[in-house]
Amino acid sequence: MIVTLIVVCEAGFWVLLAAGLALRYLVGMRRLGAAVLLMEPLLEIVLLVVTAVDLKNGAEPDWKHGLAALYLGYTVAYGHYTVMWIDGHAAHRLAGAPPPVGPPRHGMARARHEGRLWLRTVLAAAVAITLLQLAVLYVGDDSRTGSLTGWQFTALRVVGIHGLIALTYAIWPRKAPADPGSADAGSPPSMTKR
Repeated sequence: MIVTLIVVCEAGFWVLLAAGLALRYLVGMRRLGAAVLLMEPLLEIVLLVVTAVDLKNGAEPDWKHGLAALYLGYTVAYGHYTVMWIDGHAAHRLAGAPPPVGPPRHGMARARHEGRLWLRTVLAAAVAITLLQLAVLYVGDDSRTGSLTGWQFTALRVVGIHGLIALTYAIWPRKAPADPGSADAGSPPSMTKR
């Protein structure tokens, strides 16, 4: 039941997002569109309540409850960011707004951007770990909560892997491509004829 609800919440997220953007930009009802977009967190509240009720009714804590916690953590950390990104693109495509500014592509500006994304992942993991710890305390039986603590370590591994990836942008920042209009843009110096 929990997996089905996660799928329903994810589908509901995209349906509400599409409906909200359509109301804002195609129909011209900006306030109603914003209200529809603000209903999206209700999906996560429903998922949280159903997960808690499932555990209260004696369900064996397993991977489904861990996945629900990670999904909720991701939604808290990245949900608004995702909606704003899509809203910017919808405003550009449907309402003639200027194109949204993308993330920096090179140098330390890109490294800072990746660091901010990593901090979002830290927040997502913190939310998931907290929810999982509350579930462990709620169940109160260490012999039944091994899968929940396993998901806590999964969240920490995700933070570590994303942190290493973000760190590579700071250690080896991408260099901006050479200006194509410069005189040396055609061939390397060793290949030029004298």
